[in-house]
This record gives sequence, structure tokens and C-alpha cells, in this order.
Amino acid sequence: MLSSISAAVGHLLISEPFMMDPNFKRSVIILTEYSESGAVGFVLNHQSEYLLGDILPDTSYSEMPVYVGGPVGKNTLHFLHNRPDIIPNGIEIWDGVFWGGDFEVVKDLISQYQLKESEIKFFTGYSGWTIGQLDAELRENVWIVSNKFSLDTLFTHDENTLWRDVVIGMGTRYAHIANFPENPALN
Repeated sequence: MLSSISAAVGHLLISEPFMMDPNFKRSVIILTEYSESGAVGFVLNHQSEYLLGDILPDTSYSEMPVYVGGPVGKNTLHFLHNRPDIIPNGIEIWDGVFWGGDFEVVKDLISQYQLKESEIKFFTGYSGWTIGQLDAELRENVWIVSNKFSLDTLFTHDENTLWRDVVIGMGTRYAHIANFPENPALN
């Protein structure tokens, strides 16, 4: 469905406005892997109740928020960053956006206050799709796919407006859905 396997990585998946699944309601997902065996991504705008210090109590800079990346592997910790110059071994998923890397280096950098919230984002769990599942959901118009976004979009911590801002940023074809009520029955 997406133009090519490699081109899909780094795209945003934006949930349609009336999706009721609480895992993906008004969510923006960055797609980090898309292959013949399935797809993986992280929800960018569902902040968890945890801060990094709750998960890594030995980390000095513990006020960084942690996001719910999705309903799969909730006991795993992942991160995206835009600092390949100081975090080695990450996988580039988009221009200047990296998935993972040397976690010991990340912990040291955080403890030394050398990483800002605008440079790294942490996730518990991830969003995953089996072979063909994401393609089927795209055919059913469950997701809107976009590659129109900035690094600021990915690393923002204003999760309350991210979905709306991304939808508006996609242009006039989609901007009208940004104002749809979350529950049309209450309209």
C-alpha cells in the first residue's frame, strides 16, 4: 500500500478521528520498521503516568516523560533521538531521526544533563502489526499516512495538541477533520 518498503519507514500514521481503540485514539505514530514480516512504530502523543526516574531510578535526570509506544511489549523501553553525534549505534529511520543506540551512553548523557527533552523521547512498549495487517488497515482507511512533519513534531512534549497539529499540517484536504469532536454522539 505504501509506495515502497523502505520509503514507509519514518512516515507518520495518524489515526482517523473516530477510532475508538484507546491504544490508538487520536494518535500519531512514527513508523520505525516496515517489511515483509510486519511493521513497528511508536505512538508519539500518549504520555504514560511515568517519568524516566520511575523506570530507571538510578538516573539523575529523572523528570523526562515516558510515552506509551503501543500495546505490545509494555515491559520494554525504547527511545528515539536526534543526536547521532553523541549516541552511537542508532538506526536512522528518517532524516536526522534515530531509533535506539547505545543505552549505557544514553544513561550517562542523561545523568550528566547532556540530553534535552527536545533531543530524545522514551517509550514503554511499541505498536506492532503482523504480516499484511498494516496494509489491510490502510486499505480500510484506519490511518492517514504522512511524511510532512518536522523534528520538532516528533520531539514535542505537548501531546494534547500533536494529533490536531499534524492533521492541520497535512493541508486543506485533511484540516477539516482536526476539529471533529472526539465523540460525535456528544455533538
